[in-house]
Amino acid sequence: MPSLRSLKSFVAVARCGSFAAAAAEVALTQAAVSLQMRNLEQEFKQVLFDRGGQDGQSGRKAQLNAAGQALLPWAERMLALDAQLHEELRGAALRADPMAGAYRIGAVVSAVAPLAHAVVALKQQHAALELKLVSAKSGDLAEMVEAGQLDAAVLVRGAGKLPPQLGWSPLYEEPLVLLAHADSKRRSAAQLLAEQPFLRFDRSERTGALLERALRRLHVPVREFLELNSIEALAELVRQRVGVSLLPLLRRASWEQDLTLRVIALPELGLARSIGLLYRREARGPLTEAIAQQLRQV
Repeated sequence: MPSLRSLKSFVAVARCGSFAAAAAEVALTQAAVSLQMRNLEQEFKQVLFDRGGQDGQSGRKAQLNAAGQALLPWAERMLALDAQLHEELRGAALRADPMAGAYRIGAVVSAVAPLAHAVVALKQQHAALELKLVSAKSGDLAEMVEAGQLDAAVLVRGAGKLPPQLGWSPLYEEPLVLLAHADSKRRSAAQLLAEQPFLRFDRSERTGALLERALRRLHVPVREFLELNSIEALAELVRQRVGVSLLPLLRRASWEQDLTLRVIALPELGLARSIGLLYRREARGPLTEAIAQQLRQV
């Protein structure tokens, strides 16, 4: 009986048309995939591929012959049955204890620390719980949750309606502020924005889009200087007198106690960055709610 790993590689070769491309898909070397296919052919005692010439991008071509085409549906059924059995076993374990087993959760960089604290607290209470943490941008995290690669993620709320399979649990809001060097105490926010080089947060991200809305509401032309996708890096540049920046006041930041920084509140904007937990509704409700509660406490 061939191994499931070999069958997975076989299906990948059939789909990709070359050993090199299949190797990248199953996270093996091309040599390992080639060896698996030779062993598979020896086990079935027949050649399964028409090994053609070279593909400039993918390396050695490998197209299924008649025997390989006959084997493909069986291999796909075996892999589907294995995946179904795995899900059934996982479901049975979760019904027995919803606070046990693997749970995949992501967070934006600014929320990694509070999420780590929440995870540690839950792990101390539930030793059988296995939590995997991933850090990425809000948009990427949302895509991973929607695709089922993550069970939940702490991220910045985006615009638009959520798909029906996803839920949203609000955690906290971060007001928008103007960050300037401490030696600018006699200048207003409008004066600083007009006079100082403007350090912008990445407009391609959700936070950047929110900050762009805030700038439009301020009706102040800015002197564009640079654009970065790191809030802390922008704050450090402000400390070094490079310019000023419009940013969300991070919940765990100590900017207001920093003697080199001046934090100017902008309540007139009526805008704040909303941080919450995006989750799959089919993922364990009790565990998702427990994580949200721990995050609110942190």
